[in-house]
Amino acid sequence: MTQTIAPRLRTLVLLLLAAACALLAGAGPASAHAALTGSDPREGAVVDRAPAQVSLTFSESVSMDDDSLRVLDPKGKRVDDGNPSGTGGTTYAVKLHAGLPDGTYTVTYQVVSADSHPVAGAYTFSVGAPSETSVTVSGQSAGGGFVGGLYGVGRYVSYTGFAVLVGGAAFVLACWPRGSGVRVLQRVVVSGWLALTAATLLLLLLRGSYTGSGKLADVFDLDLLGDVLQTKAGAALVSRLLLLAAAALFIAVLFGAYDKREDEEKRDLTFGLAVGGSVVAAGLAATWAMSEHASVGLQAGLAMPVDVVHLIAVATWLGGLTALLVALYRAPADTPVPALAVRRFSRIAFGSVIALVVTGTYQSWRQLGSWTAFTDTRYGQLLLVKIGLVAVLVGVAYFSRRWTAQLAQAAPAVAGASAARRAEKGAGKASTKASGTASAKAGTKTSGNAKVAEKASGTGKGSGTAKGSGGSQRAAQLARQRAAVDAARQKRQRDADPNRFGLRRSVLAEAGIAVVLLVVTTVLTQTEPGRTEEEAKAAGGSSAAASAPSTGAVTLDMPFDTGSQNGKGVVRVELDPARVGANDLHLYVERPDGTAFDIPEVKVALTQKAKDIGPLPVAPDHITTGHWSASGVQIPMAGDWEVAVTVRTSDIDQVTISKNTQIG
Repeated sequence: MTQTIAPRLRTLVLLLLAAACALLAGAGPASAHAALTGSDPREGAVVDRAPAQVSLTFSESVSMDDDSLRVLDPKGKRVDDGNPSGTGGTTYAVKLHAGLPDGTYTVTYQVVSADSHPVAGAYTFSVGAPSETSVTVSGQSAGGGFVGGLYGVGRYVSYTGFAVLVGGAAFVLACWPRGSGVRVLQRVVVSGWLALTAATLLLLLLRGSYTGSGKLADVFDLDLLGDVLQTKAGAALVSRLLLLAAAALFIAVLFGAYDKREDEEKRDLTFGLAVGGSVVAAGLAATWAMSEHASVGLQAGLAMPVDVVHLIAVATWLGGLTALLVALYRAPADTPVPALAVRRFSRIAFGSVIALVVTGTYQSWRQLGSWTAFTDTRYGQLLLVKIGLVAVLVGVAYFSRRWTAQLAQAAPAVAGASAARRAEKGAGKASTKASGTASAKAGTKTSGNAKVAEKASGTGKGSGTAKGSGGSQRAAQLARQRAAVDAARQKRQRDADPNRFGLRRSVLAEAGIAVVLLVVTTVLTQTEPGRTEEEAKAAGGSSAAASAPSTGAVTLDMPFDTGSQNGKGVVRVELDPARVGANDLHLYVERPDGTAFDIPEVKVALTQKAKDIGPLPVAPDHITTGHWSASGVQIPMAGDWEVAVTVRTSDIDQVTISKNTQIG
C-alpha cells in the first residue's frame, strides 16, 4: 500500500506546483492600489494658456519624491520645478515654468500608495492646440519586470513561511505535545521560520527597486535601502525581522527544554509558550495588516485587527494541516500520530474556518463595496476563485473529520491488540531469561576449568578478548536489524489501517488545495481593490466626458431592433457643443449595412437622474432621408445625462434605447 501512495504523492505534488506556477505566471505586475481620480488640467484638455501648475488627485494618500511627478514638453524636455507637494488631502501639485509655448504636454507620475504598492501612469493635455510630441510613455510600469516577479515570489514565500511556522507550532503545542520530539515536525517548523526570514530579507532589499526604477542593480544601493527604512513598508519589514528573532527563541524552547520535560512538567510550560507564541504570531500578522490593504480606506482602525485575526486563522488551519500531513507520512513508525491529536486539530481547524468566514465577509464588503464589483473587477473575480477554493477545502475537510472519527473508534481496539502483543512478548522474554539462567548455572564449572586452562597456556586472555569483541559487534548488528524489521512491520501495520490511509489521502488533498489557495491570496494582495477600481473607472469616465466641450460635440451610436421586418438599424445622435445652454441635435437612422432610411417616428428625451431632472422631450424635425434635427436644445446644468431615443418602425413596433454621456 505504501508503494501505491508514493507515486500518487509525487504526482499530486507535481500538479500542485504546476498550478501554482500557472497562477503566478498569470498574475502579471502588481496593480495600483491608489487610483488617479482627477487632474488639473484634465486628460486630453485643451487650455487657452499654460497653467501655473499641474495637480493630481488620488483615491488615497501617496508618497512621492522629486521625480515622482514630471511634466514634459513636446520635445521631451522637463518643464516643472521638480518639487511636488501636497495641496491638501489626496491632491498633489508641481509648479511649471513660466512662458510655456503652445503644444501637447505629457504628465507622468510614479508614486507609492498608502498600502505600500507602486502606482504609475501618464496622460497628456494641450496648450492652445494639440501638437505632435516625441514623448513615449507606453513602456512605463510600476512593480513589473524581473524585480516585480521576484517581489511577488518573495511575498508568496513569506505568506507560506508564516503559515507553516505559526500553524506547525500551534499543532505541536495544542494538538500533539509529544510531537515536539519528532524530528520531521521540528524540520517543518524550522523550515517555515527560515522561509519567512529569507523572504523578508529579500523583500527589504528589493523594495527600493520595486517601487522605483525596477532595475536589479538598485537592489544593492545602500542609499536606496536607507530611504526604504524610512517608509511604512520598510519599517514593517524590519519589525518582522525583530519578531522573527523572538520566534527563534520560542522554537528553541519548544523543541529543547519543552521536549525534554515529562508530561506533568510540560503542562506548566504549555501555558507560557501558548501566550508567548500567540503574541509573536499576532505581531508578525500585524506587520502585514499595518502596511497593506487594511491600513487604508474605510474603518482602518477596525480593519487592521480583523486582518490580524484573518491571517492567524489562515496560518493555524493551513500550517497545522501541513504539519499533520508530514506527520502522517513521515513520522517514525514507533511514534504514529494519535487519533486524539487529529481530533484536536479537527476542532481547531473548524474554529479557524468560522473565523475566516466572519473576517472574510467583512473584508470583502470593505474592499468591494458593491455586488457588481464581484464580477466587474479583477479583485472581485479573484475573490470568487478564493471563495470557491475555500468551499472545496471545507468539503474535503468534512471527509477528513469522518476518517478522524473512525480512526478514534478503532484506536481502543488497536491499543488492546498492541497491549496483548506486548504482554506476549514480555512472557517470552521471561521464559528465555529463566532458561538462560539455568544454562548459565550448569556451565559454571566448565567455564571455570576453561579459565584455568587459559591461564596455564598463557594465551586465553587475548583470545577471549578478541572473541568477546567480535561477539558484541555481532550482537549490536543483530539488534539494529531486529529494530529495522520491527519498524518496517509497524509501518506496514500502520499503513494497512484503512482509516489512517483514508485520512492521509484526504489531508493530502486538503494540503494541495491550500497551496493554490495561498497563491490566489498572494495575487489578491497585489491587486487593486474592487472599490478603488470602480472609483477610478467612474473618475476616468467623468474626466474623459468632461473634456468633451474641447472636441465640440458628443456622438452616440445606439443599435436598435423593434422585432419587425426591416426593424433593425443604428441610431446616431450628435449633440453640439455638448455643454450647458443651447445645443444643436442631429439624429441619423441607418440600416445595418450603413444605408440611410426613414422610419415613421423618432423621439428623443434627456434625463439627469442624479438631480431628478427630466425627462426633457426633444421633437426633432425630419430633414432628409434618415436625418432629423433640432436646434436650441437647452441643457440646464452639467452632469451625467441619459439620452433616450424612441424608434417606431411600424404602427405597432417600436423600441426605446438609451445611452449616458457627460455634458457640460
